[in-house]
Amino acid sequence: MTFPVRIEIIPAQGIVEQVQALVPKTTALSVTCLPHHGIERTMRTAVELSDAGYKVIPHLAARGIRSRSELTEIVRGCDAAGIREVFVIGGDRKQAAGVYDSALPVLEDIAQYTGGMLRAGVAGYPEGHPLVSPVDLLDGLLAKQHLATHVVTQMCFAAAKIHDYAALLRREGVRLPVWAGVAGSVPRTRLVALGAQIGVGSSLKFLSRKGPLARKLLSGDRYSPDSLIAGLTSRPGTIAGIHLYSFNSLDSVPAGPDQATTSALQTALIRGAARDN
Repeated sequence: MTFPVRIEIIPAQGIVEQVQALVPKTTALSVTCLPHHGIERTMRTAVELSDAGYKVIPHLAARGIRSRSELTEIVRGCDAAGIREVFVIGGDRKQAAGVYDSALPVLEDIAQYTGGMLRAGVAGYPEGHPLVSPVDLLDGLLAKQHLATHVVTQMCFAAAKIHDYAALLRREGVRLPVWAGVAGSVPRTRLVALGAQIGVGSSLKFLSRKGPLARKLLSGDRYSPDSLIAGLTSRPGTIAGIHLYSFNSLDSVPAGPDQATTSALQTALIRGAARDN
């Protein structure tokens, strides 16, 4: 069995050089957008990597976009760099920087500006969202799905949760392909420390409440997604692909043309990175 794989990176200093040294050009890269970095750093990193020959998907946080003219410039920058897909989220800013307070109006403007030529992924939350009710999350996906191409789940640590979530979406009329958000093999302390920064604090809190499960998953020096990957393969056709949260640990990543066999992916995820830059 094979899963398409995308690797999420954080646009930290030196990441472009690290990617070029360690990641095959056939690997698709997703560039996150942190509130303290801003969209400018995300776009700069995405353009550099696209120019270097990678397929790149920049994250656009709606509440971080200052104006419609800034969004127009982002779209122009994507077109000039050959970037054909973005990932649109509301973002973690408490106050919107401009006219956009959620992902939907950004998706609407992107569709208008590009005539639907720029693909867009949206976020899904198998374990819920601390600030948004489950019904509102579902209604949001129903409202956005005609403007989006797929759903990427928030980082999750239980295959059953992801399978149940995908089934829920189908039952309620959301037909978008679902990509499973999976943490790569990273040091346990790094996972905990960076989790909240990229918006997965709720998943980590979920783990902390689970006692034996938390001890199993977060015991030792390094988190291993072995059982999670095995569980995701148990129901063929449910998951469209793997969105791998790398935490910039890139020494061991899946190779191949935007996909990897399950066994190769497991090996790569479990071995993790020797570097933790």
